Formats: sequence, structure tokens, C-alpha cells
Amino acid sequence: MNYWLMKSEPSVFGIDDLRRSPGRKTCWDGVRNYQARNMIRDDMRVGDQALFYHSSTEATGVAGIMEIVRAGFPDPSALEPDDPHYDPDSDPAAPRWFAVDVKFKEKFGRIVTLAELKRHRALSGMQLLKRGNRLSVMPVSASHWRLILDLARGR
Repeated sequence: MNYWLMKSEPSVFGIDDLRRSPGRKTCWDGVRNYQARNMIRDDMRVGDQALFYHSSTEATGVAGIMEIVRAGFPDPSALEPDDPHYDPDSDPAAPRWFAVDVKFKEKFGRIVTLAELKRHRALSGMQLLKRGNRLSVMPVSASHWRLILDLARGR
């Protein structure tokens, strides 16, 4: 199993939106960065776990956990002219952008903030904490995953 961190702005789609989604599932679409797209397309597998990270908000940080329930597939939002993630250069015969389906697993009792993550030396190698990193999808090591869960659960 792989571990991931996936960012979303809670004003657009937050962990509570995922929890309220039909079947507590949704399509994670709209990723428009080639490096993040490659991870979605090539590396994410059914059963992988992901940290749901709230970005661009007052308290940025990890809000909970979701599971990948459908591996990478062509992102339908790229082909919908009325969608904000529409890409007029997308071609259904040769998809440029990919999505995954995710399912709500857990909402933490509190946000594990970016500031808190930065204070833990054991997380110093985490991609999220590297200078200039702005990816919306990134891998998380098993040791970083366990530490973040411990922080979220007060251990």
C-alpha cells in the first residue's frame, strides 16, 4: 500500500463535503500539474490511503483520511466545457489529465496544522515541508504517515 497527501481548498471541497458525498465517495478531479498527474495516473492504486489536506485557508493542515477506491482514469472535468477545470486541448483518445475516486475514511478531531508538522524534526524530509513545494498530490512515507496519525489522535 502507498500513502499520499492530497490538497483541496475547504471553501471549494473539504473533508466534510467528502463525508456528505453519496456513498462517501467522489471523483478527485481537476489536478492540472503534470507531476501530480503522473502520480495519479501511474502510482495510485486501489486501497492506497491519503491524507486529506486543507489548503488556502486560515488553518492549513491535515483534516483526515481517505482511501483510493478507483485507480487513475481520464479526468472527465477536462472534457466538460462548463467545468472550471476544462482543458480545450484535451483529447478523449489521448487523455492528458487523470483523476481517481476517493472514499471518506476518517475526519480528525482537529486539524494537524502545517505549523505543527514543521515543528517535528522527524517530518523534515516530508515533501510537503520542502521549500517551494506546491504540488496538490504527493507521496507520504509510512513513517511520516504513522507520525501524523499519532499527532492527529493525540498519541
